[in-house]
Amino acid sequence: MTWNRDRRARGCRFADRREADRGAASVEFAVLALVVLALVFTAIQVGLYFHARKVAQSAARQGAEAGRQFGASESDGVAQAQTFLNRFGGSVRDASVSSAGSTTEEIRITVRGTVATLVPGLTLDVVQHADAPVERWTNP
Repeated sequence: MTWNRDRRARGCRFADRREADRGAASVEFAVLALVVLALVFTAIQVGLYFHARKVAQSAARQGAEAGRQFGASESDGVAQAQTFLNRFGGSVRDASVSSAGSTTEEIRITVRGTVATLVPGLTLDVVQHADAPVERWTNP
């Protein structure tokens, strides 16, 4: 008889333990979901940053190629880079293009802007430049 009583008491202890654990899976899932969402948003933000960087680099390269041609000027390179950004630069916000640092023998096109972000208040800047020698006629 005592054996049955001990067995019932032990069963009640297990039942109490199961009652205490009720809802723990929901809390664990909520915490894990926050971590997974943070990782996903971080991955998306890193992708947006590298995409904007690549677009800015391409715009600077296009501008340098246009400005280095024989008879072209620095303003031609700046205009070409700005045209490229207008067509493809949606991920580079507030973009500005300059030819600061250019010389008579070399053109330098710099593209500056900010990256579209998922987090309000976060500001990521992008600065890319491209250099190229200016084509010119020389006497042999």
